[in-house]
Amino acid sequence: MDVLLLNPYDENAVKNSLGLITPPLNLMYLAAALEKESLSVKIIDDDLLQRGYYKFAEMAAKINPRIIGITATTSTIKTALNYLEVVKKILPESLTVIGGPHTTFMPFETLKDSDALDIVVLGEGEETIVDLANNYHAGENIEEYISKVNGIAYREKNKWDKKGKLKLTQPRPLIEDLDSLPFPARHLVPFESYGVSKNQSGGIVTSRGCVYSCGYCSSSLIMGKKFRSRSPGNVVDEIEELVYRYNIRDIAFMDDTFMLNKTRAHKIAYEIKARDLDVSFVASSRVDMVNKNLLSSLKNAGMNTLYYGVESGSQRVLNLMKKGITLKQAENAVKSAKNVGLNVLASFIIGYPGETEEEMNKTIDFSIKLDPDYSQYSILTPFPGTPIYHDLKKKGLIDTENWGTYTVMKPVLKYEKMGLTKKLVERKLALAYLKFYTRPNYLLKHRHMLRVMIETLLRSFVLPKLQGNAVKGWYQNFENQSSSK
Repeated sequence: MDVLLLNPYDENAVKNSLGLITPPLNLMYLAAALEKESLSVKIIDDDLLQRGYYKFAEMAAKINPRIIGITATTSTIKTALNYLEVVKKILPESLTVIGGPHTTFMPFETLKDSDALDIVVLGEGEETIVDLANNYHAGENIEEYISKVNGIAYREKNKWDKKGKLKLTQPRPLIEDLDSLPFPARHLVPFESYGVSKNQSGGIVTSRGCVYSCGYCSSSLIMGKKFRSRSPGNVVDEIEELVYRYNIRDIAFMDDTFMLNKTRAHKIAYEIKARDLDVSFVASSRVDMVNKNLLSSLKNAGMNTLYYGVESGSQRVLNLMKKGITLKQAENAVKSAKNVGLNVLASFIIGYPGETEEEMNKTIDFSIKLDPDYSQYSILTPFPGTPIYHDLKKKGLIDTENWGTYTVMKPVLKYEKMGLTKKLVERKLALAYLKFYTRPNYLLKHRHMLRVMIETLLRSFVLPKLQGNAVKGWYQNFENQSSSK
């Protein structure tokens, strides 16, 4: 085997409660690029299997790959390195490679954290993993060719310095022609094993890059400020593959700014209709990008849900975030989506630096006023690479860099220095979910969401510290009353 790719276990309370374990799209893209070059590759999704470090190492030993690649987010970076520590002892000659947004911004820190790690891939990985796989052979001195591979960080070792000097190679240019990339190697993952998520496994990325500079987001720094997109025909070719090869008809467009180019979005909708594809799909948009004509076109093609990043109910906080939108635009965007019959999912951030308790309350109230079908709330988390991370780091306002706590459900800032407290922010997060999802009118329309949200909060760190037993008792009461009617 040339390459073994691993998706590590992610202990995320919200994701696991909602049953949102989906196939690792990023690894399927890497695998497809390798297969295109006639290289053998296997994917192990331990977020699905949950076998752990040692079982994975046993599986890897049987496969005996030349290269072991693993992906990591900020919250899973420690877990990912633990996998490599164990497997490197069994397969010392295998080249260990890691990639993802966290490691892209902290390559040297990641290398310092584990001697079992050989290479960090920066940014887009398709061309880099192929370059590595085409050149590395077990037992050879990897420094002889690694310095020529663009887009990586590595440890240069010699007999005088066993730890090695950390080095960066030349940056790898972004992939301009996204149509040249093969479709993700979905045949390498067991779709039928993803339980309740198997019907939401049709993730598609139709564009890369973001022209905006929101303070809490690093997307434009990873994928570039230039918007790069696939052609409508190429996008719908992949949808056809999902429908006819994998029998998947629920599609999720996972782009940061799917509707940035409205003409292209219209053409994708037209192409879906022209090929008579019976699909339903979800897409996301900024609130200042939509209009009734575009939404109607997408709705007629099968779109059923639209995701908006609203983020705050305070205009002052939106300006602090450098979001570049207004509250009125958010209201109009939600109304436009509802007017054409779309479900709306809106996201909000609690505890942004500089935000007051009153403004957190405004965000909760505004989310209820908008009345989307679903609301998602999170605590501001300064992920490495984001503008807010650098600002807070400089000011000494980050309380911990225990990356396992960077789940967006736990406060990681020194809120006491900002006139707030961690407990207050935690309470506001819990209050947001409870106020939104326990409204009588809402429950009449979306009763199935009650159990999901209560279980999610009860399993998280928030309600056990507050009034978890009272809420649980209230929920059981509600169930009893409902079943008696």
